[in-house]
Amino acid sequence: MPSFDAASSLPLHPVARQALLAAYEDGWADPARPHRDGRRARLLLDAARETAAEAVGCRPDELTFTTSGTRALHTGIAGALAGRARVGRHLLVSAVEHSAVLHAADAHRAAGGTAGEIGVDRGGRVAPEAVAAALREAPGPVALVCVQSANHEVGTLQPIAEIARECREAGVPLLVDAAQSLAWGAVPDGWSLLTGSAHKWGGPAGVGLLVVRKGTRFAAPPPADEREFGRAPGFENIPAFVAAAASLRAVRQELAAAGDGGGEAARLSALVTRVRREVPARVPDVEVVGDARHRLPHVVTFSCLYADGEALLFALDREGFAVSSGSSCTSSTLTPSHVLRAMGVLSSGNVRVSLPPGTAEEDVERFLDVLPGVVAAVRAQLDPPTGGGGGSAARAGAADADAADTRGGEAGEELVVDALGRRCPVPVIELAKAIGRVPPGAVVTVLADDEAARLDVPAWCTMRGQEYLGASERERGTAYRVRRLA
Repeated sequence: MPSFDAASSLPLHPVARQALLAAYEDGWADPARPHRDGRRARLLLDAARETAAEAVGCRPDELTFTTSGTRALHTGIAGALAGRARVGRHLLVSAVEHSAVLHAADAHRAAGGTAGEIGVDRGGRVAPEAVAAALREAPGPVALVCVQSANHEVGTLQPIAEIARECREAGVPLLVDAAQSLAWGAVPDGWSLLTGSAHKWGGPAGVGLLVVRKGTRFAAPPPADEREFGRAPGFENIPAFVAAAASLRAVRQELAAAGDGGGEAARLSALVTRVRREVPARVPDVEVVGDARHRLPHVVTFSCLYADGEALLFALDREGFAVSSGSSCTSSTLTPSHVLRAMGVLSSGNVRVSLPPGTAEEDVERFLDVLPGVVAAVRAQLDPPTGGGGGSAARAGAADADAADTRGGEAGEELVVDALGRRCPVPVIELAKAIGRVPPGAVVTVLADDEAARLDVPAWCTMRGQEYLGASERERGTAYRVRRLA
């Protein structure tokens, strides 16, 4: 079965497997001991650090191995905040950061600090001007800024060099979560701290990277430990570190290797471009999300109106395709992804396709062939309107909108649809059915208590050419008002 979920994790790379097994022979001893076995272990650890540092673009003594990418983020943020506590206690993070960063921001607030979010555009991109404005308008001196190099969910690349310049001019360190981008190349210079996660590039799970540039104020969270420069307590998993470093170097070489199409990265990018073009052409009522130009080569995300993302995942799995829906860290909840929410795009029926190296073109073509039928079958279970959600088709389906209060009907009056207690995409489906029951100029109000409606109702209006009038809180749920234009 083709796994199109490479952004979540990759299987162990052959080089990682070989390095792991070989390192078990000499990497079992304590590298802090001066005896022969300890020295052998130390040589392996030092070599792994040098290999990883070369790939990242830093000095070996700036790089620490941790037990995961999440641990690297938490340690990096806590250490930078502690190191600059006398300067300020305000933390700035982009609104689309990995949940590990947002959790660290919550912990900082709970400890008495302050934190703010930097917004993104509809493509999920952080504008350097927005960073500069957030630095100027902060309630106090800023201790740290966190901006990822590439988004885990929609693949958007961030302008790290420009953002780093704004931070440098303000005298504030920048932490970059590079988990998704390290396999594809070094992050542009200018950052102060950087993190990575080995299982994202085919290394073993349970290995992260934390880089702290020389000159960056940093105080490792207590209790102190003598291992890994005091930043990662516990006995070093040297075989895993060796495998992580070796696989990072191997993957970089493979993706950049010149070929007929310019290398594997270029080949995957062409496949993703085809998916971005063909999905909305073959499946009606689809929004492809994420920046079309500034993106990772292997990730494409789209949302399907009138469909449930979880149902799409199961249906595609039955067709032999492993994909993801929304953020890998939030798709198990009933709340919409914080990334899609920050972008202000459609959240229902969300599918993330992330192609691993070596993906066959015929597998992508088969995915494109089966997707329309899968989406149609999932939509049919919810009985959405046809013909664009308005006009005669919507009026023909209006009899099914038995939850609608038929008050109103003339231009300037109002029709109320009660969708309380019903999960998205049902509130949007009921809106689409009801809009044809009122004349142009009239208003449809949808009552809903599903959080996804906050994204999906405005997104539906944008896709359908209707006017979104805003939302207001009620005793039960939220009222979303839409004026019919088309």
